[in-house]
Amino acid sequence: MNFYKTLETIISSDKPSEKFTLFHDFYEAYKGDEVSFEADFAPINFSEPSYSSFCTVVHPLKVPKRRKLTTDNGKIILLHAIAHIEYTAIDLALDHAYRFQGLPKAYYDDWLVVADDEIRHFEMLNTLLESLGAKYGDLEVHNSLFEASYRTQGSLVDRMAMVPRYLEANGLDATPAVLERLKNLPTDPTLEKIIAALEIILHEEVDHVLKGDRWFSYACEQEGVSTDTFFEIIEKYSPGAFPKRNGVNIEARKEAGFSCDEMKQILEGHDCS
Repeated sequence: MNFYKTLETIISSDKPSEKFTLFHDFYEAYKGDEVSFEADFAPINFSEPSYSSFCTVVHPLKVPKRRKLTTDNGKIILLHAIAHIEYTAIDLALDHAYRFQGLPKAYYDDWLVVADDEIRHFEMLNTLLESLGAKYGDLEVHNSLFEASYRTQGSLVDRMAMVPRYLEANGLDATPAVLERLKNLPTDPTLEKIIAALEIILHEEVDHVLKGDRWFSYACEQEGVSTDTFFEIIEKYSPGAFPKRNGVNIEARKEAGFSCDEMKQILEGHDCS
């Protein structure tokens, strides 16, 4: 089994169940040393995400708003939004492994682990959606994560900065606020399952961001640039993103590799003692 060509097929698949089966077969072969890395493979540039055939893509401001979480419809909107993030993250992790060649095997090991985690996260959320009579693809979604991956196809430094260390790290900030809101609502069995799923996702996403931090530092070293370039990269792709003044998950970000100096820039006035 060929490494890059098989990943191309998996990423291109627009049927979730097929994508997951293809991945699991590939991943078992990979872990059994039954996959070979092709020499001089030319990756394609994916012009649209694999979900575009079954999801309606709209501007981020036009996706359904997360309101009335005590109702089934409110829970569906929340679950669908997070499931979309997790589904997109599957293809992003696979694309990290597919697009950037000639790296240590540990790099590919890391992003295949992440893809495996993201599939499990998505399936947890989609199971909860189905228990409420809905499924992934029922509601409008946005392309923000895909667009970030598309714009950083030519640079491992930029990709690791923008996707794991910026967009995924933002999830470390957002999820605790969602959990706090959910825990303050009158409890019910579905709500308890949503909380449990989000707590698992938050815990495991710290490791995903840490993997991004590791390979961002590696890419910077290989290219002879300082890791201080992180903020310049984010400003290039997302002007005005920093600094933030509140809502930052300080401990999770530190655990995920953010330095004290970075935290001071992300959170104005932060004392990193």
